[in-house]
Parts: sequence; structure tokens; C-alpha cells
Amino acid sequence: MGRSTKVSGASVPKQATRQRQNLGSYVYGIVPAGTKVPSDVQGLGDPAGKVRLIEHEDIAALVSDVNVDQPLGRPGDFLAHEGLLDAMADKGPVLPFRFGGVLASTEAVVEELLAPHHDDFKSALDQLQGYAEFVIKGRYAEQTVLAEILAESPEAQSLREAIRGKPEDATRNERIRLGEIITASVEAKRAMDTQMLLDGLTGHYMQASLRDPTHEWDAVHVALLSERDDQKGLEKAMKEFGERWAGRVDLRLLGPMAPYDFVLAQG
Repeated sequence: MGRSTKVSGASVPKQATRQRQNLGSYVYGIVPAGTKVPSDVQGLGDPAGKVRLIEHEDIAALVSDVNVDQPLGRPGDFLAHEGLLDAMADKGPVLPFRFGGVLASTEAVVEELLAPHHDDFKSALDQLQGYAEFVIKGRYAEQTVLAEILAESPEAQSLREAIRGKPEDATRNERIRLGEIITASVEAKRAMDTQMLLDGLTGHYMQASLRDPTHEWDAVHVALLSERDDQKGLEKAMKEFGERWAGRVDLRLLGPMAPYDFVLAQG
């Protein structure tokens, strides 16, 4: 039996029309064939493009038409890309594409993307069935953790006293050294607290991926690949950590979202 290809959703403009309008097919990601696209999701562009599926056997590409003469990266484009993928991740497995992937036509999506990578995409989707990404962000309460560092380091305590009430120029070396101690201490606490959190959440995730801190006082920044059905269990475990770290770390749980940190479709 030959390979089957189908486009579902909005009808695709004829090739001549696409060429006159210089349209391309913007690809957001890969989902199982037959996936329902929520009616309220919108694609890129102004006005927003209609999101549809281009199906090929067991898999499908999430696409919308874009005018290739208009550069991507306008305000809201990245948010639309990410928002669509996260909305789909709440419904089922999705392989996210990097922002900015455009192919020339519907036929090109099938011939250049879906057909040659069908088996790899299908395998990845099967492995992600029932899973989504959740991101944990934690920020230290600066004064609380600074007090910890001063209590733990006699040198830091001494330097703090040495610069108290004195001009910055006169205590430049002491301030630099104190800054080095604080930075190193925060990094050590971040590593220890992140590991403590991951150990405490064992059983609530299949994989974990450490993210770089986005702020000098970040306590935790980690992505988890977790079962969507266990979201309430993960939230409960996070609440317990939040209570344990009350006044020291402000914790947030984001998700479900597309598994950007664990798989990225490459076409």
C-alpha cells in the first residue's frame, strides 16, 4: 500500500494563488495524525494565520500560511509560536520546531519533512504519549540567603563589617572579595537546593533538564518531563516544598508545555 497524504482543516489555496501571494507554510511542530486543533488557537501574522494539519500516514505537521515577503520576528510572533505548541501539548504529544521554520508549500512539507522523517517522528511521538514539560523556577529571598551566607562565612562577616559606613572607593577590594564569596555561595546553594528538589520530586518526572539561571539570585531553574495525569501530584509535591522553603525561596511551577528541553523536531 502506498503512503497516504491528507490535509485537514482549512482548504489549501491552489499553487498558483500561493505563488502570486508568495505564501509559505510555517511549521510549528509535529503531532499524531488526527489530532484536533483547538478552534481558539491562532497562528503567526496580522491577521493571524489559520492553523491546520498536513497529515502523512501516522503523523502531521501543524502549519499556517505566512507571507514570506514579511520577515518573521514581529511583536507577538514568538509568543504565538510558543502559545500554539503549549496549547497542543495540553492535549497530546507534540514535537516542537524551532521558531522560524518555513517550507515553500504543502507539498514541500510532505516531501521534505514528513515523508523522509516519518519513522523518527512517529517513534518520538510514541515515547512522549501522556507526557508534557513542566518548568520549576525558584528565586531566593535575597536578605534571607545573604544572612545565611554571612552566618556561614566568618570572612564574609568580617568584610561586611569592614565596609560598613565607608566610601566605596576606599573599600573597593573588600567589596570585590565579598561579592565573590556571595556569588560562589549562591552557586553552591543553588546546586544543593536543585538536587534536593529533584530528589524530593522523584516519582513525579521521567526526565529532568537543568536550565541556566536567569538571575543572580535564582535558586532553581529546571524542566521536568512528567505525566500529564500526574499534574496534581506534582503540584502537591511542589506545594510541600514551597511550605518548607517559605520565606527563603519563592517557587513557581509552569506548564504543561511543549517538551522544548527534551526533544526538538529537526527537519
